[in-house]
Amino acid sequence: MFVRILLVLMVLAAVIGALAYVKYSQIQSEIAMFSQPMPAPTVNAVTVETTAWEPTLEAVGSLQAIQGVEVNNEVAGQVTAITFESGATVKEGDILVRLADDVDRADLEGLQAAERLAQIKVERNRSLLKGRAVAQGDFDEISAQLDQARAQVKAKQATIEKKTIRAPFDGQLGIRRIDLGQFLAEGSPIVPLQTLDPIYVDYALPERHLGLLSVGQQVQVRVSAHPDRTFDGVIQVISPGIDRGTRNVRVRAGLSNPDLALRPGMFARVATLLPREEAVLTIPREAIAFNTYGDAVFVVREEDGKTLVERRQVRTGAVRGEEIAVLEGLVAGERVVSSGQVKLGNAQEVRIVDAQQDAPAADTSERAPEPDSEDAAR
Repeated sequence: MFVRILLVLMVLAAVIGALAYVKYSQIQSEIAMFSQPMPAPTVNAVTVETTAWEPTLEAVGSLQAIQGVEVNNEVAGQVTAITFESGATVKEGDILVRLADDVDRADLEGLQAAERLAQIKVERNRSLLKGRAVAQGDFDEISAQLDQARAQVKAKQATIEKKTIRAPFDGQLGIRRIDLGQFLAEGSPIVPLQTLDPIYVDYALPERHLGLLSVGQQVQVRVSAHPDRTFDGVIQVISPGIDRGTRNVRVRAGLSNPDLALRPGMFARVATLLPREEAVLTIPREAIAFNTYGDAVFVVREEDGKTLVERRQVRTGAVRGEEIAVLEGLVAGERVVSSGQVKLGNAQEVRIVDAQQDAPAADTSERAPEPDSEDAAR
């Protein structure tokens, strides 16, 4: 019995010893792995370039029709004819709607008859006045009646004319808001009408830029509906006053719109082009680390055969597309990190790769593992 217990204890001791040795080996392997120096992070770098750059003043605005009204009626009446289609293009003077005018035309005939009678009376009394058969006062009264009859005829003709509603200017109609047979009170909305070519863009700029603006200055406009297009225009009006609430100056530019791609009410991004500037240092916007303490970049330098990065404060200027102007802190020819800045520190060693050279490596990933992937995993 004692021998069996002893054998069991010896087997347990051997198993425990084997497990302890395996665990010890794993711990030693992990210690050796973590004691190795971390590999240099991989980053992309770009060269600071000197370019001839035409700076811009960026702003947002909205598009406005040069002419736009809600066509309505001046006099009340029932719709007897609608001579337009929603969305149609019309010319100035085109007939849009006719209102019932039968009663008015009948009244006009009665007024015209009264005018003719008054004319006859005037002619008869004029001959009698020469022979002094009628008093001058009576003749003047009859003449006044003729003038009154003529005025009533003209007023009724104007009323009849107003019952034929015409387009006040060239443009494109919107969606009609009336139906045949509907009775329209005075001023009822009938259909919107807008001139779309050319078109305005209204926007505002801070007052400090007022000295840089002038009538005839070029602008470029982008809208969300056509993200791949740029629309060119010129400044036509600069507001003479500054808004006291925002301290902005209002600007209006005109744009050609032959294909009607731009519509009133669209949100627009406006770039006002300034005179060309030479020798502007530019780098990609993604190379700038923006924070509350100032803008900074990581400058690449070589030291003792190692590639290190140095954090440096810079002062930036205008932005154009994906490029930003650097006013202070860099010189032409220096290299700065364009991606991967989050994992960097001052005086840290890095490994620079070209983004365009990474694509071929992806094709050989099945034959050999990529160093970048291993570094990222660690």
